Amino acid sequence: MAEGKTPANPLFLRDDDLRQGIELLFFAYRDFTARADETLLQFGFGRAHHRVIYFVGRNPGMTVSDLLDILKITKQSLSRVLSQLVRQGFIIQRPGATDRRQRLLSLTDRGADLERKLTEDQRALVARAYKSAGAEAVEGFRKVLLGLINEDDRERFKPSPR
Repeated sequence: MAEGKTPANPLFLRDDDLRQGIELLFFAYRDFTARADETLLQFGFGRAHHRVIYFVGRNPGMTVSDLLDILKITKQSLSRVLSQLVRQGFIIQRPGATDRRQRLLSLTDRGADLERKLTEDQRALVARAYKSAGAEAVEGFRKVLLGLINEDDRERFKPSPR
């Protein structure tokens, strides 16, 4: 912080403070995705593939409908990405137990390996930043991120009992 500059009062944020926050998000996202993007290119994949692999890995057996709800993309866009991941052996689709029209998604061993590889660097980056910032800052960061996402999705991030 520049000498003589007082910390921003959250009730009266200046345009410069808000713009700096926007820029920090752009730079953070760029650096957060850089290594994963390099890995994805080796497979001819992009960030949409990464999102699908990540969320299917976090939610084995999830439905296509649930994935659409998380990603907020069209069925057509998801179909293109999902078809490629299935065809290349990263994801398997199974019919639902009660509703055979449902498609349940899971990572194959190959998909789980790729998910681990993609997430490894991101986890290390987040862990380093969290450790450097401290617990209070991490909780503040979490609150800011929750404030940025839509209200329905905030429900997904209720604190888990420890």
